[in-house]
Amino acid sequence: MKTLIVFATKYGSAEICAEKIKSRLQSDADILNLKNNKNPNINEYDTVIVGGSIHAGRIQGIVKKFCTANEKTLLQKKIGIFVCCMYEGDKAQQQFNDAFSESLRVHASAQGILGGILDFDKMNFLEKTMVKKVAGVEESQFNISEENITSFVQSLQKN
Repeated sequence: MKTLIVFATKYGSAEICAEKIKSRLQSDADILNLKNNKNPNINEYDTVIVGGSIHAGRIQGIVKKFCTANEKTLLQKKIGIFVCCMYEGDKAQQQFNDAFSESLRVHASAQGILGGILDFDKMNFLEKTMVKKVAGVEESQFNISEENITSFVQSLQKN
């Protein structure tokens, strides 16, 4: 079983999660950043995992475009979908639901809200100011959930 993990990230949280997912899978997996290849050939893969990080309440446009352009093919494969965000509960679930179409969410063998990273060292002045004002955060936060990643991979392998 061949697996492809595609993602987009701004500050690295989705890439970290993609690497962690790959390390837990019991199959060979390729990882691809959509910023480096916007239109990968997914036909040769049995399983496709798609993820991205949430900024200003939305997943990167490149992830949305990938899902829209490949939805028909994705619905014929085993898929997992995930987001990286700083929220939990209903707000995180709403961001996840907004990130992926209902048909992909229903079809997915695994869904994950995997936590996130606010790394002030990687943000410019304006980004830091906005995060401080909107999120009320004064310093970097690293909230990747190892438990949620493990659960995501277990769901993918079980279904």
